[in-house]
Amino acid sequence: MRNRSKSSSSASSDGVSKSGKPVDETKIKNVVTAKRSGYVVLALFILIIQGIWAVYHYQFERLPVPLTAKQVGKRGFSEEEAVKHVKELTQLGPHPVGSDNLELGLQYVLEVAENIRKTAHWEVDVEVDLFHASSGANILVSGLFKGKTLVYSDLKHVVLRISPKYVSEATDTAILVSSHIDTVFAAEGAGDCSSCVAVMLELARGISHWAHGFKNSVIFLFNTGEEEGLNGAHSFITQHPWSSTIRMAIDLEAMGIGGTSAIFQAGPHPWAIENFALVAKYPSGQILAQDLFTSGFIKSATDFQVYKEVAGLSGLDFAYADNTAVYHTKNDKLKLLKPGSLQHLGENMLAFLLHTAASSQLSKGEAMAVNEKIDSDAAIYFDILGTYMVVFRQRLANMLYGSVIMQSIMIWVTSIFMGGLPAAISLSLSFLSIILMWIFSLIFSSSIAFILPLFSSTPVPFVSNPLLILGLFASPAFLGALTGQHIGYLILKNYTSSVFSKKMENMSPVVQSNWAKLEAERSLYKSGLLQWLILLAVGHYFKVGSSYIAFVWLVSPAFAYGLLEATLSPSRAPKALKTLTLIFGLSVPFLISGGMFIRLAGTVVGMAVRFDRNPGGNPEWLGSVIVAVYISAVICLTLVYLLSYIHISGATKLIAIASFIVCGLSLTMVISGIIPAFTEDVSRAVNVVHVVEASGRNGEHKEPISYISLFSTTPGKLTKEIGQINEGFLCGRENITDFVTFATSYSCWTKSDSVTGWTKSDIPTLNVETDSKTDERFTQVTVDTKLSTRWSLAINTNKIEDFRLKDAENGEELIQIGTKSSSDGWHIIQYSGGKNAPKRFSLTLYWFKNLTQGTNVDHDLLLKLRTDVDRLTPKVKRVLDKLPSWCSLFGKSTSPYTLAFLNNLRVDI
Repeated sequence: MRNRSKSSSSASSDGVSKSGKPVDETKIKNVVTAKRSGYVVLALFILIIQGIWAVYHYQFERLPVPLTAKQVGKRGFSEEEAVKHVKELTQLGPHPVGSDNLELGLQYVLEVAENIRKTAHWEVDVEVDLFHASSGANILVSGLFKGKTLVYSDLKHVVLRISPKYVSEATDTAILVSSHIDTVFAAEGAGDCSSCVAVMLELARGISHWAHGFKNSVIFLFNTGEEEGLNGAHSFITQHPWSSTIRMAIDLEAMGIGGTSAIFQAGPHPWAIENFALVAKYPSGQILAQDLFTSGFIKSATDFQVYKEVAGLSGLDFAYADNTAVYHTKNDKLKLLKPGSLQHLGENMLAFLLHTAASSQLSKGEAMAVNEKIDSDAAIYFDILGTYMVVFRQRLANMLYGSVIMQSIMIWVTSIFMGGLPAAISLSLSFLSIILMWIFSLIFSSSIAFILPLFSSTPVPFVSNPLLILGLFASPAFLGALTGQHIGYLILKNYTSSVFSKKMENMSPVVQSNWAKLEAERSLYKSGLLQWLILLAVGHYFKVGSSYIAFVWLVSPAFAYGLLEATLSPSRAPKALKTLTLIFGLSVPFLISGGMFIRLAGTVVGMAVRFDRNPGGNPEWLGSVIVAVYISAVICLTLVYLLSYIHISGATKLIAIASFIVCGLSLTMVISGIIPAFTEDVSRAVNVVHVVEASGRNGEHKEPISYISLFSTTPGKLTKEIGQINEGFLCGRENITDFVTFATSYSCWTKSDSVTGWTKSDIPTLNVETDSKTDERFTQVTVDTKLSTRWSLAINTNKIEDFRLKDAENGEELIQIGTKSSSDGWHIIQYSGGKNAPKRFSLTLYWFKNLTQGTNVDHDLLLKLRTDVDRLTPKVKRVLDKLPSWCSLFGKSTSPYTLAFLNNLRVDI
């Protein structure tokens, strides 16, 4: 029985009649020779590239026309009015927590809110509250702040509630729309997040004339403290009386400035994203971004984490993501905000809020909350060209994916069973071509990343001109993929030729060779299907939301092949792969995901500016290698079908030479410096800190050590910058500075002129008040931060089992005893507060029992303290004045200000 199957298979696919007799060559009509015009390949290649770029442009670059107040009337959204708010807030300059500028920003938002209240529709209640959070502690169990306790004091927020006047129960169910007024100390924050605040103010104005028809209220929270650890959201959700009425949370954020504001987190309950997809005018959102964000690949956090994790709410998280390289730098300024950006978010949000605020389903609070059964109902979502959003639930995805996986496996197994050993070997060799394609592509592109630091002034020379990655990484990645697959093609062709030579002895060697080439080409195409099948199976198993990408890239090319090329085991002679098959099979996948891949590439490039979270802690080439690997992965995954089409054409050598030339020209431009790595608008992220180590170096002596430290989160040495500053800096890895929240392995430093601008009375103190050396040992420590209301304290969790923190000035307990996570043996307290925040604290440490003396010098420390002061000492001011225009100070919750005091404490066991 098995022999007859093999015979039948051989007859159908190897040019042998069903009776087992060889088919006479003269009877074969219209045998297609294994040749293809290089012009056809070139035209197809250009068509695909232009098509992908058109998809990206239409999906992410097409913005609505900004509207004026006159055009929209009282009830619409006007970007012109919103931009006025952005101007007012950015004119304040940087306004971090505790600054005078933040007080002015709060006052401005409060005044606008009061004006909205006065001009609202007569049937609408608008309540404005200037909420003051005296203190609190935020302990998040996952993400960026794992192993930390975020403590805050003296925070102020503006809260605005809009509800129908004659529907009293509407105030019992509310939609929260939230963003933050505060910025980091290094940026005026046009994007992050004055643009969000401006959109909210204009939305509130418009909704105040709609709300008389609502069944639910809308709360707008303009919080402070987000940049210091999501403290504003936490203080509101845990302390404000209106927080108990919230049924859904919407967070507005920015990871750059302007462009389309897209959803990058949704859920856990799918109700919000499903309703957004129904009504949004310009729907934009990709679950791939959510997968990357929740996986930790994108090192960031938003207030949405608090609303989901602490309050148990579902909702949506929006973010602007254009120009990600300017995030938290001086370049986050109004001039880079693209016209139409605010209109895009504003019109989407207005339609969504009008729809949900009028919905009776929102009152079912339990339906919006996080629950353990949500996994099967989680939403999978993506937009198509920013015009239509597809949303379906995991339950449907399980059925779709499972069905396709099972059918694909059955087809492959049937094909191998019918084809016998030759079919199995052909499948193995075609998969070998995939492996070789990946290996060569990764090697070629990564090699460029490795050599860039040797020839370029920076290992990331593509930051200000992301198009450079096409020449630096895409060209070698494509060349490598083509080379690897071509080697696999030659191996597969040789094997197929040997099979045909035995089966078709009566045919000429030319026909045998042509058929072998055509059969090898078709096998390569099918190997692309196998690659995506494996990805779909893995994604389906782990319930990865973005598995729909693998689904589309598997089903569409497979359907095109089945429709236009017959079955996996064709009953006719091998024939050339049709151009129409490629166009038909690739159009849908590129339409759905092509623009998204380009967008993600831009985001990855922008993140290179702040890649090195511990400056000097990673190899210089690592950032470029990550970009190179991403580019190689996209090329190997998406162009696998196109590559299979190239090998029998005359364009193979031409394409290879062209790729080599493009890469060479790009390298030449980088090495020669024709295209600068950084510009005034896209800067290198640096920090200039006057450091005072109060306890000396490594506990060797107690006299303070003072120096100016210059370091960068952007990979690469600071030789060029130091040469322009010319203030006696030395650079290297000899001066490792532990800033408690991070450490600098590579930096530049100078001690000259570093004794002015501070006094010993500014130095924080750690004093042991009591130390009970009993079986249940505890140590009482007084922490006096002197000038600082922003500090970080690390507690050695190898020695300390638990602790509590009190405000020594009024006795209020800030951190209670309880389970606390740690990271690398330390639990870190990050504290930030307003001008009236306390500066003296009582810390009680509870030791583990039966401790032995450690041998690790660093872990002999019990406490490490850093206090930040927003002050420019004379030397720091001179350095900043001379800082090159292509550099910018960079701020985040873990960054020190321009003056930082370091202190530590040892207590004998």
